[in-house]
Amino acid sequence: MSQRLANKIALITGAGTGIGAATARRFAEEGALVVLCGRRREPLQGVADEIGKAGGRAQVEPLDVSDEEAVNELVQRLVDQHDRLDIVVNNAVLMVPGMVDGMTTKVWHQNFRVTVDGTFFLMRAAMPHMRRQGGGSIVNVSSVLGLRGTPGTAGYGAAKAAVLNMTRTAAVEGASANIRVNSIVPGAFLTPPTQAVLPTEEAQSETAKLIPLGRIGDPRECANAILFMASDESSYVTGQELIVDGGRMCDLYNGPADWSE
Repeated sequence: MSQRLANKIALITGAGTGIGAATARRFAEEGALVVLCGRRREPLQGVADEIGKAGGRAQVEPLDVSDEEAVNELVQRLVDQHDRLDIVVNNAVLMVPGMVDGMTTKVWHQNFRVTVDGTFFLMRAAMPHMRRQGGGSIVNVSSVLGLRGTPGTAGYGAAKAAVLNMTRTAAVEGASANIRVNSIVPGAFLTPPTQAVLPTEEAQSETAKLIPLGRIGDPRECANAILFMASDESSYVTGQELIVDGGRMCDLYNGPADWSE
C-alpha cells in the first residue's frame, strides 16, 4: 500500500453514502485519519466501522454544513485535537428540483444552503489553520449540472456552478500559503440519488448509452480522482476542474453515425 496520505487529517462532508463514503474509504486506505461528517450519525458510523475493520482510522462528527457556528466549532475542535487539518473535501449536497417558472424563492435558496454556503463556511474556517501550518488541500465536489443545463435543476445547477468559481478564487487567494483548492466535476455515478432517479436496470442502461464509455461510474472511480487532487501527487495543480464523467461532457452528439472503414 502506497500510503499517499500517511498521517494526514482529512475532513469529508457527505461521508455517509455514495461518493463521500467511497472517498473516506480510499483516504483511510492511503493512511489518513478520516473525519466523517454528515447530518445523520448512523450512516457515518457504518462507514467508520468498515474503515476500522479494514485497519484504517475514522472519526465520526455529525455536522450540518449550513450551520455556520457548528462548522467553525468543529474545525477548531479538530485542530485542537490533532494540531492540524490537512485536507477538506466539500462533498455534502442538497438538491431540491424545480422548474424556473414554478420554483419558489424558498426552494431556490435551499439549493444554495448546503452546496454553496456549506462549502464557503468550511473553506473559510479551514484556510487560516492551513495557512499557519504551511499549506493544505481543499477539494470541492461540483457536478456536470454546473456546466450544462438540465430541466428541473436550475437551483442545483446554479449552486454547483458557483462552487466552480468559488474554487478558482480560493485557489488564487490560498496559493501564496501553499493551500491548493481544486474541483471534481462528477457525471453519473451509482449513488443513492442516482438510483432514486434511475431505479431500474432499464433506466440505468438507457442512461449508460449516452456515456461514451458505455456505463455509469462506480463511486470509487470518483474517489480516486478526489484522492489525486487531495494528495501531494497534484502538488502543482490548483484552481482546476477535473471532470469525471466517462466522456459525457466531451460528446457533442451520441448518434448512430459510424465513419469507420
